Amino acid sequence: MPTTLSAPPRPRTDAARDLAPGLALAAVATLVLLGASRLLAPLTGGAVSPLVLALLAGAVVGSVLGRVAPRSDRAARVVGRVRPGTDWTARTVLRAGVVLLGLQLSIPDVLALGWRGIGVVVVTVTCTFAAILGLGRLLRVPRATALLVATGFSICGAAAVSAMTSVLERDPRGGSRLRDDVAAALALVTVYGTIAIFALPPLAGALGLTDHQTGLWIGASVQEVAQVVAAAGTVSAAALATATVTKLARVVLLAPLVAGTGALLARRSALAAPTMSTDTTPTETDAAAPRGRRAPLVPGFVLGFLAAVLVRSTGLLPDAVLDVAHQLTTILFVAAMFALGTGVDVPRLARTARRPLLLGAAGAVVVSGVGLSAVLLLAP
Repeated sequence: MPTTLSAPPRPRTDAARDLAPGLALAAVATLVLLGASRLLAPLTGGAVSPLVLALLAGAVVGSVLGRVAPRSDRAARVVGRVRPGTDWTARTVLRAGVVLLGLQLSIPDVLALGWRGIGVVVVTVTCTFAAILGLGRLLRVPRATALLVATGFSICGAAAVSAMTSVLERDPRGGSRLRDDVAAALALVTVYGTIAIFALPPLAGALGLTDHQTGLWIGASVQEVAQVVAAAGTVSAAALATATVTKLARVVLLAPLVAGTGALLARRSALAAPTMSTDTTPTETDAAAPRGRRAPLVPGFVLGFLAAVLVRSTGLLPDAVLDVAHQLTTILFVAAMFALGTGVDVPRLARTARRPLLLGAAGAVVVSGVGLSAVLLLAP
């Protein structure tokens, strides 16, 4: 009976050498993008996340190299050299950023909202997530796109999309379009979150909401933290304080949402695997997974995120450490988003953007409507 010998593991020095070009590209791009983000912040009012800028920049670089590579051997070699490092950044650095995100959340701060405020958050997140998934099926939006849009709109924009991306990468049915799906979701978060900055404060005034109610509504409905700050800051200091804590309460729900989705996808993959194995030959994905070893139901980075939340909640970390962690989280997310962007197929994304745009518009109406209804019912 013939035996198959696997290739010996590559020395660590060789692996590091393979990653170096892509890591260097991501590092340089991160420095440039962080500087550009600071310059643009006064013009945009903080409405555009540096993560979105990073994804756009990565998409431009990837598209240029993708067009030139087939016509130039030198460009093709450049693409081949940077790809391992950018892939590693898009996967590992992204997960590290999600873990550090937990240090921005304090359970006592969230509990200070009271049961009414927490109820507003839970109802808004749950209903928005379920509704956008249902609308995605109705509009025939790709499953991964709908899931990422639902996560970004219901939780915390780009950071939530990033966390859910790490789960979808574990799904063998995710397909090669995942980076395009991420780009679409982040674009929708930016567009409709920016619209909410200008729409929600005057609507709250017209509806006669108190500052506390307005803060709850904005914090429960607007996608990005920066967008929440920009919107609530135009109302009052009290509205801004309530909106910020409400927004952080939504972020706390990121862990159970991502863990539950990961468990569901893992279960579906496990059920589909026996059927696939009887009809198909082993694939590269099959070869990469050791036989008899299953992926954990809860991804390790989600457990790390929860551990970081618990550490922050002890109150033992000094403000200086938390400030450094906050800056490092942004740096890691920017690097990961740039790396993800280099794999985006811009022409295909442009051709298929109509349905996701409709989904985003419907999602914006849903999250704002559900959030307002929850505020009026639970926090009159």
